[in-house]
Amino acid sequence: MTTIRTGALATVALTASLALTACGSDGTTSQSSSGASAADCPAGTVKAEGSSAQKNAIESAIKGYQTACTSATINYNPSGSGAGIKNFIAGQVDFAGSDSSLKDGEATAAAATCASPAWNLPMVTGPIAIAYNVKGVDKLVLDAATATKVFSGAITTWNDPAIAALNSGASLPATPIKVFFRSDESGTTENFTKYLKAAAGSAATIEPAKKWGGTVGEGKEKSAGVASAVKGQDGGVTYVEWSYATQNSLGIAAIDNGSGAVTLSSESVGKMVESATQKGSGNDLSLTLDYATKVPGAYPINLVTYEIVCAKYADAAKGARVKAFLGYFASSAVQKTLEKDGYAPLPASVASKVQSAVKAIG
Repeated sequence: MTTIRTGALATVALTASLALTACGSDGTTSQSSSGASAADCPAGTVKAEGSSAQKNAIESAIKGYQTACTSATINYNPSGSGAGIKNFIAGQVDFAGSDSSLKDGEATAAAATCASPAWNLPMVTGPIAIAYNVKGVDKLVLDAATATKVFSGAITTWNDPAIAALNSGASLPATPIKVFFRSDESGTTENFTKYLKAAAGSAATIEPAKKWGGTVGEGKEKSAGVASAVKGQDGGVTYVEWSYATQNSLGIAAIDNGSGAVTLSSESVGKMVESATQKGSGNDLSLTLDYATKVPGAYPINLVTYEIVCAKYADAAKGARVKAFLGYFASSAVQKTLEKDGYAPLPASVASKVQSAVKAIG
C-alpha cells in the first residue's frame, strides 16, 4: 500500500502551489500564489487501487497534492489493473486505476455499485518499452513482426537474421533470448498484445488480454518484477512501462512502425496519442488507440491509464475528495512534471476534456 504524506521537496511544493490553492490544515481554501482561482481542498482520506504502470506518476501527484492540502490523505495500492477494477466494483475503493477501459460487463457492474454511470478518465500516458539487457548491444531496432517472434519463442537468439536485418551493421551476439512477462492480470499486457495483434496482423500468435497468453518465458509479478528480472539476466527482454525501463537502466528498442525506426520520447508518444478517437460518450472518455499507426515519428506502443470513477458518488464528501485530487492530477502544471518520471503529458486536446469531466463529478 502506498501512503504518501507531506514533506515533499520544495520543487514539488512549488508545483503544487501553482497547480491549485494552498490549503490549511483545517481544509479551508485560499488563492494560489499564481493568482489562479481557489480550488477546493477537502479534508479526509481517498482510497484507490489498481494500475502499477502509473505508480510513479500518481505517487508524484500525491506528494504535491498533500503538500498543498495538509488535511488530505491519498492512499494508492498499485496492485494491478485487474485488482483495481474488481475492488472498485466491490465498493472497496473510491476510484480505480486501469490501463484499459471498462469492458461492457464491468461497466454495468460498476454502474450498479455507483448507482450512476462509471466514467473512464484518461490521466497518465505510459509508453510501453520493449526493454532488454544484452551485453554489447546499446541500440536495437525491432518491428511488430519481429517482436512477435521474439515473445512467442519463434526467435531464440539475439543474432537471429530477422533481428539482424533491422539492425544493419550492429554486432549482435548469439546470446539466448530470455523472455519475461507479467504473471498478474495487467493492462500493460493487454495494451502490448493489442499492439502486436494490430501491427503484426496474422503473424501475431498471442491474443490481446490482461493475462499473458504466450507459451514461453518466465512470469514475474508487476512492472517492478519484470524490470528487475531483465536487469539481472543477460539476454533478457520484456515489455514494461518507460519509467521502469529507465529506472533499471535497461536498453529500450526503437520501433519501426512502417515509416522508419522511432525512438521512445514524449514527442513521439504524443504523436500517437493525438490520433486516438473517443469511443465513450459524454464524460466517459475511453479512447481507441491506433497501435498500427504509420505516422512518421509516432511511437506505437502506448497505454493510457484511466482513473475509473463514479459520475455521482452516493457519499457527497467522498465524491468531493476524489474530484479535488483528480482535478489536481489532471492540471497542466502537474501533467508537465510527469515527464521526469518517464511518462508523457496528456495531449492538450485530451487534457481539456479530462479536466471538464473531473469538474462534473458529483
